[in-house]
Amino acid sequence: MSKKKSKDSGSGTIALNKKARFEYSLEDRYEAGLALQGWEVKALRAGRISFNESYAIVRGGEIFLFGAQITPLNSASSHVVTDDRRTRKLLLHKREIDKLVGAVEREGYTLIPTALYWKNNRVKCEIALAEGKKDHDKRAASKERDWERDKQRVMRRHNPRA
Repeated sequence: MSKKKSKDSGSGTIALNKKARFEYSLEDRYEAGLALQGWEVKALRAGRISFNESYAIVRGGEIFLFGAQITPLNSASSHVVTDDRRTRKLLLHKREIDKLVGAVEREGYTLIPTALYWKNNRVKCEIALAEGKKDHDKRAASKERDWERDKQRVMRRHNPRA
């Protein structure tokens, strides 16, 4: 008899960058692969990543994830020299890289990682083209979010069948 794979094998969120939505207005999103070493994959399976302060940079026609910290496990191999904040290469198609490079260099956008997740047993990084928000934009977004929440409460209170 053959065993069936469970639906959740290899899928799931590793980390989210919740601060990105507050600090930046996000435009387009792209899914990129991540070039990792073995100890980094093991650490990601244990959920040992912090990438709130990270961003993507363009160097020589390639895109790299800069500032993400993957803390090594204590049980990692002793012969491997670990650098928890090393610059990791993002794997994208050439046309996507060209589009992103153009947006970053000509239009002044920033590349911000918004999520890290598993897809078919591979680590994927969702990056977004982003523009920084000003303080008044952040206040307006906060007001809008509060109003939407209050509106939903009022609607539920006055329409009990929904």
